[in-house]
Amino acid sequence: MATIPITKRGAEKLKEELHRLKTVDRPAVITAIAEARAQGDLSENADYDAAKDRQGFIEGRIQEIEGKLSVAQVIDPCTVDGGGKVVFGATVELEDEDTGDAVTYQIVGEDEADLKKGLINISSPIARALIGKEEGDTAEVQAPGGIRRYEVVAVRYQ
Repeated sequence: MATIPITKRGAEKLKEELHRLKTVDRPAVITAIAEARAQGDLSENADYDAAKDRQGFIEGRIQEIEGKLSVAQVIDPCTVDGGGKVVFGATVELEDEDTGDAVTYQIVGEDEADLKKGLINISSPIARALIGKEEGDTAEVQAPGGIRRYEVVAVRYQ
């Protein structure tokens, strides 16, 4: 299986979620199942069914996170030397050539992407268009409203 890139911050968030699932959520759902079993007939016990569903979700998420962490290639953006080029982990300041609007994005892994925080997925159209560009270059992005052109104003590794 191929490795998947993730920033150091993203890997830490996944590890924290995994720890919470194993130490807080899993024991809580086991207790809820035990309490529901004590109520008697399980065939019509909504609490039991809900707790079992929750347990399935928790166990599935634990497996998913463990799988992702096992193939993750953790990259610390501070130690990246992209030579001025846009690479995974880079923070990129852009200017929309049509509107003049300035935006800043950091290129991150799939699990840590959050557009509201300026974190874009490495496989998103805009990130793919930016990879390899340098300050002063123009990136063309196929957006739902047509082609958008962005000028790369600055590239930082932080």
